Amino acid sequence: MSGTTYLTAEARARVEIDRQLVACGWAVQDRTALNLYAAQGVAVREFIMAPGHGRADYLLFVDGKAVGAVEAKPAGTPLAGVEAQSAKYAAGLPKDLPALVSPLPFLYESTGDETTFTDGLDPEPRSRPVVTFHRPEAHARWLRHWADDADGGSLRARLRRLGPVGPEGLRRIQVEAVDRVEASMARDHPRALAQMATGSGKTFMAANLAYRLVQTAGAERVLFLVDRANLGRQTLREFQQFSTPGDGRKFTDLYNVQLLTSNRIDPAARVVITRPRQFRCCRTRRPAVGQPGAARYVEPVTRCLTG
Repeated sequence: MSGTTYLTAEARARVEIDRQLVACGWAVQDRTALNLYAAQGVAVREFIMAPGHGRADYLLFVDGKAVGAVEAKPAGTPLAGVEAQSAKYAAGLPKDLPALVSPLPFLYESTGDETTFTDGLDPEPRSRPVVTFHRPEAHARWLRHWADDADGGSLRARLRRLGPVGPEGLRRIQVEAVDRVEASMARDHPRALAQMATGSGKTFMAANLAYRLVQTAGAERVLFLVDRANLGRQTLREFQQFSTPGDGRKFTDLYNVQLLTSNRIDPAARVVITRPRQFRCCRTRRPAVGQPGAARYVEPVTRCLTG
């Protein structure tokens, strides 16, 4: 019989949240054993906030400074109305506690089964679902971006800086497609469909869009999904042949492009081309399709977010 059988629903959720935080690189501590330098990322349970702001289920520290909080709820609790509760913790940091940004920018609500995240560095912060918690190094990287450029501390902020698409080398329909996809993302509508006819240059359009996202908006990585292996190879050739606007250098002379054939993403890759099934292997560290052990693999639950 499981040791969590007789725990309350919220206590069971916290056991799972603890497990996910540890799997994502956080050192989870009780308040009585507080050591902010035990790891780059430390999650402290039941942290008492400033008067009137309650007790945070978890307060998150990166490099010894408070950066966010986690509000835990029992499994099955709708998280849509919980955002205001975690926002209370963001504004309730005790005065003697070090923090780079106030209110705290990175807020999570989680049942252990579902997790939502709000990035306070966004122009219009709002809660959105995520697979699990981000790693401490991702938060550290975002805070470095914010320290260098306070108005462009998040990708969503930088998307609003994208200027008009230059017409050089592009057809009118390709210019219109890039413009409309970027406008959708700048309005914080990340799901957009560019519907173009066969032979109209969809891959070339996507290469232009990827270049603008990486070069101008500072996107850390662009995932390019294809449904067949031969389309992956074709897409890689398209990026290798793509001459960037301005100086005309090849995309692959400026940025690494990886055609994923294993379950490891190259940390230096700015564009990763893969099939959905192959990407699932990468997210779970499952042996890649066709590699030894792939058929016997049992998929783990936790997947950590690096950015």
